[in-house]
Amino acid sequence: MSKIIIIDDEPLARSITKEYLAKHPQLELMQECNNGFEGLKAIQEFQPDLIFLDIQMPKINGFEMLELIEQPPSVIFTTAFDEYAIKAFEAHAIDYLLKPFNQERFDKAIAKWSEQKLSNTAKTTQDLLESASHSPSQNQRIVVKNGTKIKIIPVHEVQYLEAADDYVKIHTAEGYFLKNKTMNHFENTLDGQQFVRSHRSYIVNIQQITRIDPYEKENHVAILRSGIKVPVSRSGYGKLKEVLGL
Repeated sequence: MSKIIIIDDEPLARSITKEYLAKHPQLELMQECNNGFEGLKAIQEFQPDLIFLDIQMPKINGFEMLELIEQPPSVIFTTAFDEYAIKAFEAHAIDYLLKPFNQERFDKAIAKWSEQKLSNTAKTTQDLLESASHSPSQNQRIVVKNGTKIKIIPVHEVQYLEAADDYVKIHTAEGYFLKNKTMNHFENTLDGQQFVRSHRSYIVNIQQITRIDPYEKENHVAILRSGIKVPVSRSGYGKLKEVLGL
């Protein structure tokens, strides 16, 4: 018996998925969730084998929810989606169901999952999230876990980012928050006209810079509005000058 969770903010969509799921007695529905917060709690509680997940949901979307799970289950998406998501799905998802879908299409998705469920699900999901993160709709905010709470950080509130072993520290006026991503990930997905890799271990929001001072040999330091000093390497200084038009 495989454990299933449905995560979708539309009651009708959940009802249809549940109806189609009833034709598969080997699959046990553990819980229905109407947003990503509920979905995250249910996944942590039940450790499902497969989830049916909508992307466009209030509070946090499906991609953001998956980013917060260390070992994500297999996922079949049940959603309408944009061009970036389609490319990500086609490259990495087990399957996706474009609403409205029928029983036959649903059964094919289940069959495909049954054939693939012994593969590396976590790697597949991480590759999917990395592809989807390049969508403009996905890089306007950063979602992090703060203890048992979930924090949504609009990117314009980010002062700078700092490498911290396997994590990145997201520094804001409230303090810093840890995100299990790499500096390269943020350098590639954040707006390059707003965020610049000033140093191997730092990415700075140029809106926060008040001045750039010389500092030891060919290095510099960026002084932020908060008074924080962010290191600027020789190559980082070149990038900052280009973006700032200096």
